[in-house]
Amino acid sequence: MSEQILAIDIGSTKICAIIAEIDDGRVQVLGHGTAKSQGIKKGAITNIELASKAIKKAIVDAKRIAGSNIGTATVSISNAYAKSLNSTGVVNIPHKDISIKEINRVMQTALYNANIPNEYEVIHVLPYNFRVDDQDYIEDPFGMNASRMEVDVNIIITQKSNLSNLKKAVRSAGVEIDGIVLSGYGSAVAVMNEDEKEMGVAVINLGGQTSDLVVHTGNAIRYNDYLAVGSNHITNDLSMALHTPLQIAEEVKIRYGDLTETSNEVIELPIIGDEENHNNISLEIVHSVIFSRVEETLMLLAKLLEKSALKEQIGAGLILTGGMTKLKGIRELAQSIFPGMPVRIALPRNIEGLFEELKDPSYATVVGLLLYKAGEHTQYEIDFKQELLHSKTVYEENLDDIKISNTVHAVEDHKNTKNETKQHEETHSELGTFTFENLPDIGQENINPFKKFANWAKQLF
Repeated sequence: MSEQILAIDIGSTKICAIIAEIDDGRVQVLGHGTAKSQGIKKGAITNIELASKAIKKAIVDAKRIAGSNIGTATVSISNAYAKSLNSTGVVNIPHKDISIKEINRVMQTALYNANIPNEYEVIHVLPYNFRVDDQDYIEDPFGMNASRMEVDVNIIITQKSNLSNLKKAVRSAGVEIDGIVLSGYGSAVAVMNEDEKEMGVAVINLGGQTSDLVVHTGNAIRYNDYLAVGSNHITNDLSMALHTPLQIAEEVKIRYGDLTETSNEVIELPIIGDEENHNNISLEIVHSVIFSRVEETLMLLAKLLEKSALKEQIGAGLILTGGMTKLKGIRELAQSIFPGMPVRIALPRNIEGLFEELKDPSYATVVGLLLYKAGEHTQYEIDFKQELLHSKTVYEENLDDIKISNTVHAVEDHKNTKNETKQHEETHSELGTFTFENLPDIGQENINPFKKFANWAKQLF
């Protein structure tokens, strides 16, 4: 059965909305819209009204091209908002066979065991290692026979206020959120292949104002971080160094952005605040400014990768995507800064109906959101609605009763409910067999009609 989906990548420089149709895992793009970001800086919403207007413009354009009036969307949330922590869950398997219910239960247990602050909310619970009895590194425990199962999970969380602001901005644009995906996770889904997932890989999305880093090892994302530096900083550096307007600096970056070769050629550029005169600038200076900023950015990202303590598990090396990767020679520079690691520049996966302008590294995240909704998420995952995502065909499984709360208040509520149920059961056991006389009176003047009938029957017989 086919369904339509709307994916919205809310970036710092642009907002992109794509409407696609999913039919049995196959994705076909129907329409898209882009808008310049407003009210968003370094991945964070700074003005809900302006952000909402930009989001609405992108959505309206996508709806018009697709001829759709879809009302729900899957949106990206910046790595700038997110933190992650690890947790472990252990359960016994009463029937010895591991079903989806047991997998959900062990992951919910890991979530329950995590020390999540009250002001934070869960976005993803990603299992990266299952243990069945004494056997470690189980790829898929489903259907196995065991008496005990353990799981190690990476829990990605965000502050409730950040999530609330994001929901408000999207809701004001006329759609409701039905899925939230970490932007770095979305990028990784769009560019990783199966071999890279298996061997372990780091994915860096070099965006406009931020650079996202995720490390995928085992079966899921193990680490995520971000750097508040992107390709816009190169434009700012050029504008300041060359004393030229930002728009001209952006054009210089796109046209002469080359990290491998220097040139003695001289170009003429307008001067900020002086419409009559122009400056003669050597391309050697342009090269020096761009090279310095890109080198510094990659060196800072190399430190973040060291901080993850997972560098030894990255057999497939590094994938670079995002708008900054269009600079000539960035792969060679990255190889010198990440020695001994294979580096490749990645475009988002080509899906059916994808418009030519979207076949660009700067659209990796939004394409990843579409693939995520089509089922290309981690094999098992608890999403922001606390529901288990999986691709197994399961019959007569009810997972709703397995949700285990992970906040202090909810634990207390759970205990109170348990006590009330116990008292209720005790009261029923004291009452024994139910009779009409047990019915309560409704008010003082109006007697319960059933009780009234019982009294009348007594008098009659």
